[in-house]
Amino acid sequence: MLPPEPPPLPALTRAEGELIDRYLEVVDLLGRINPVHSGDTYRGLRAAQALVSRATELREALTLMHRRGENELHGATLARALRVLDGERRSSRVRVPPGPD
Repeated sequence: MLPPEPPPLPALTRAEGELIDRYLEVVDLLGRINPVHSGDTYRGLRAAQALVSRATELREALTLMHRRGENELHGATLARALRVLDGERRSSRVRVPPGPD
């Protein structure tokens, strides 16, 4: 039996799609760097090194949008795209879990 079909991505411009892709790459790397997760320092170091180039790519995606006149981020549409691409789970690795209080 095949897994259920994910919902379709909302209609995005190419620049918006690039923004979402680069944003999720940065989030994934930040999740690997997050010190609340067990692991070795080398893994965090590698992720931090990669973060520099991914952050630059994210900046370039936003710069391109701005130059093209896409000056407004459509939060609801971009949030739907992030949910379809598992952004909630991926970004949860960046958070600090609640304390034992």
